[in-house]
Amino acid sequence: MARESVKARERKRQEMVAKYAEKRKALKEAGDYVGLDKLPRNASPVRLHNRCRLTGRPRGYMRKFGISRVTFREMASAGKIPGVTKASW
Repeated sequence: MARESVKARERKRQEMVAKYAEKRKALKEAGDYVGLDKLPRNASPVRLHNRCRLTGRPRGYMRKFGISRVTFREMASAGKIPGVTKASW
């Protein structure tokens, strides 16, 4: 499980990306790269990293569910994810 500070840092980046999205778009369309350089670094969407919503795990992230593979397996086995069943043949 990731430390709370790491999860908080990622949330802060997401908020900053959302805050500056319109401004970044306008500066890019105008071709004002000097203005883009003056924006905070964390305002760039490239700096975001997908993390599990429940544990904060950065690896093994499943986009469709928004959680890591480990959490997905636990929840699927417990029947907490609708429409997901254990394979058997």
